[in-house]
Amino acid sequence: MAFRAELRPLSPGPVGDVALRDDLGLGCAPIGNLYTPVADDDAVATVRAALDDGVRFFDTAPHYGAGESERRLGLALQGVPRDDYVIATKVGRRIVDAAGDPVAGSASGHDTVADLSRDGVLRSLEASLARLRTDRIDLLHLHDPLDVDAGLAGAMTALVELRDQGVVRAIGVGMGRLAPLIRFAAEAPVDVIMEAGRLTLLDRTAEDELLPLTASRGIGVIAAGVYNTGILVAPQTAPYYEYKPAPPELVARALALQDACRAHGVELATAAARFPLRHGAEGVVIGARTPTEVAAFVHGHDVRIPDALWSELDRIAAPGTAVS
Repeated sequence: MAFRAELRPLSPGPVGDVALRDDLGLGCAPIGNLYTPVADDDAVATVRAALDDGVRFFDTAPHYGAGESERRLGLALQGVPRDDYVIATKVGRRIVDAAGDPVAGSASGHDTVADLSRDGVLRSLEASLARLRTDRIDLLHLHDPLDVDAGLAGAMTALVELRDQGVVRAIGVGMGRLAPLIRFAAEAPVDVIMEAGRLTLLDRTAEDELLPLTASRGIGVIAAGVYNTGILVAPQTAPYYEYKPAPPELVARALALQDACRAHGVELATAAARFPLRHGAEGVVIGARTPTEVAAFVHGHDVRIPDALWSELDRIAAPGTAVS
């Protein structure tokens, strides 16, 4: 699979001897201080490492670091021809300061709050363009719109207008909850759905209804959260699932997946990152905060995974089951 045309660079430019990664994106939540602070220089080095390794799709949001992820991504991409890369960002949340008041202009803040209004979308996009130091966004997602009716009536109307006007190339919805995603896929004229954590080695519930629906409507699927927040990278030392300690049964399944991968000389994280591409996703977005982390997931993308391992992982993971 590969990102559809609207999500690929207009002119990717030379990448030397490195392959262009047309189904792999860098998730920029980590450079927005997710879990731990990140210095500007380190964030820039991470983005540049991704570029050097052929990655041209960058996913960010105002919510990531209350503006810091966008600001740092914009800083890192300065001097790179705009047609050489793709930026995906999001709307639907308003940046606020420590007192809960909206920040002025393109400033970073303390937190974000939901804002699914049409005007909120337009204000958010204007501020994102300034933080990213660019004149256009390629893919604009509605971010975690739990109130589907409000999102359809307000934010989505603005997204459609922006696409029709050529301000953005494509529009979508990004979140980890299936029921709202299914409604948006069924009722909104989106180009792309970004699901987070519902198409993984441990939770394949997107296959039940979401993937058949998106396929029938010609909607692309981008997979995020492929590690389920840690357990599919290091089930022994970081057994976290959906941002909290995983239950023992889930840890046991993850350890069994890891054992199967090791028996075939493959890292669990490598199989986890590749899994969605075998099951309907046209691209995968993976977060990183250092060049070393970038190298790990990019180079893992080239590892050969035998069919026998996939069969074993399918057997262990109990396809179609969700874990609470």
